[in-house]
Amino acid sequence: MKDRLEYILFIAFSYLFRILGLKMARKFAKVLAFTFFYLIPIRKKTVFENLDIAFPDLSQKEKNKIAYGSYLSFAISIVEILYLPWMKESEMKNAVEIENLNLITEKNNLGNGVILLSAHFGNWEYIAASASLQLNKKFYIIVKNQRNKLVNDWMNRMRTRWLNEVVTLGVSVRNIYAVLKNNGIAAMVADQRGPEEGLKLEFFGKKTSVYTGPAVLSLKTGAPIIFGIPVRQKDFTYKATLIELDQTNLPDDFDEKVKIITKRMIRYLEKIISQNPEQWLWMHRRWKH
Repeated sequence: MKDRLEYILFIAFSYLFRILGLKMARKFAKVLAFTFFYLIPIRKKTVFENLDIAFPDLSQKEKNKIAYGSYLSFAISIVEILYLPWMKESEMKNAVEIENLNLITEKNNLGNGVILLSAHFGNWEYIAASASLQLNKKFYIIVKNQRNKLVNDWMNRMRTRWLNEVVTLGVSVRNIYAVLKNNGIAAMVADQRGPEEGLKLEFFGKKTSVYTGPAVLSLKTGAPIIFGIPVRQKDFTYKATLIELDQTNLPDDFDEKVKIITKRMIRYLEKIISQNPEQWLWMHRRWKH
């Protein structure tokens, strides 16, 4: 019953935003951000704990600005996601201005597949949909099932509205491996906390568990890792610059290779987050273990 009620509310807002139009709906995001930051705080304690770890030298006023900005950014993303059923293909195609887009085609032509990495930053749902339309290539979106199956199924329908397919991240990575071995393009986010028993690396100066999946997949298939993180602009457009993660000067030992590649991923994430900290999703307990 709870899942169904959540889903009804979810769909109701989607239709409301259709009536309002995307421009007006984005203004409504300010109401959502204010509500869940000040009136009904959700994960606010976690946000400030994370900011204390990542930016210990910032003043409380600066942390407050980043924290509220993060809620607003997330609210804008939610509004944009709920508006997805009403977006035209041309609108999605032009939603993200992507620099160095041909890097994907260039690397894909080598025949080893491509791993396109993003983060819970800006609107992470836009980057794969827009890039695939601009290239006219199918991407395989690697997703983790959400608790609410109705919302989960709706999200996956949106992700596959145009060219892309969804691959569920389960116990086995065989499906992802198969995509890359068939020279496919696998798109995923890999900025959240890894398993407790997994590799731990410093992230903003404090050790925490990290996902090594992209590094392992890259080493086993030969697929390059390309970062594409959409940065929201003041006019609500997005810009992303594609960069290939450096995999030169690696040691012979496989586990050490995984560690170094993952460390380079983490360093790049730190750089992007530090430039626009309010656009990252700080609500996740990133340093839980």
